[in-house]
Amino acid sequence: MRITRVLGTALLLAGLAAAPAAADSSPSASPSDGGSAPTQAGTSFRTATELDQGQQATASGSTGDYLYWSFAADAGQRPTVRATVKLPDTHAGETWQLDVWDGLRRRQACQYGAATRTAAQDAASVDLACTLRTVRAWSETWANDPLPGTYYVRLTVVDLPSSELGKPVSTEVRVDSKDIGGAAAVDGSLAQPLTPGIAAKSASDDDGSSSKSAVLSSIEPDGGWSSGWWSDRWVWTGVGGVLAALAGIGGYALTRGSGRPRHVPPPGM
Repeated sequence: MRITRVLGTALLLAGLAAAPAAADSSPSASPSDGGSAPTQAGTSFRTATELDQGQQATASGSTGDYLYWSFAADAGQRPTVRATVKLPDTHAGETWQLDVWDGLRRRQACQYGAATRTAAQDAASVDLACTLRTVRAWSETWANDPLPGTYYVRLTVVDLPSSELGKPVSTEVRVDSKDIGGAAAVDGSLAQPLTPGIAAKSASDDDGSSSKSAVLSSIEPDGGWSSGWWSDRWVWTGVGGVLAALAGIGGYALTRGSGRPRHVPPPGM
């Protein structure tokens, strides 16, 4: 009876600990209702159009244009960028490419997904996708790990004959993330997310002179940036300690027996 009670307590604690882990593995929440999806794209890093995760941005352009968007990714997220390019009615075979950079302008490799695809002649559209590695809260200075902050998306056509340049196209871009949780937790965090200045504004001083100051990106994840120190790994560590203590108590209960055997005399006799 005592062993059954110990095992039942251990299973109950393990079930309670599994609840936050299951929540961390769910896809990211739907986009906030506060703003509408953007309908245009930037033409450089500095003019990249800000995009919230879960929104579907649209933009019109021409073959040969460089189209830029930016989004925020926090520690523990695994972002996936998807893009669809609707091509003109008649066109030659062309190759489209989707690139992603972090806040330090370091190009991030795709963990999986077709980031470069060739559309056959007269194809109606081409779909691209890039799933990044899990964003880490901290990394070594020499590493190229994705870190919390602003990420830039560039969509463009490559290897295109000059006769095909300038034809109208329409694009759709969407970013979603999967929350990995404590499985990707590291010991450390950045002092600030990597959100570099994206523009400069002019301000007039009292003496009539003007000065320019950087404007930081206003985009951030829903609920703000995480602190970087908490993850469900703390829960699993605590539950592991409790289970180890219960295992020790159970082992002692199994091995201690019911007391001194009757045929063994007490000490001193």
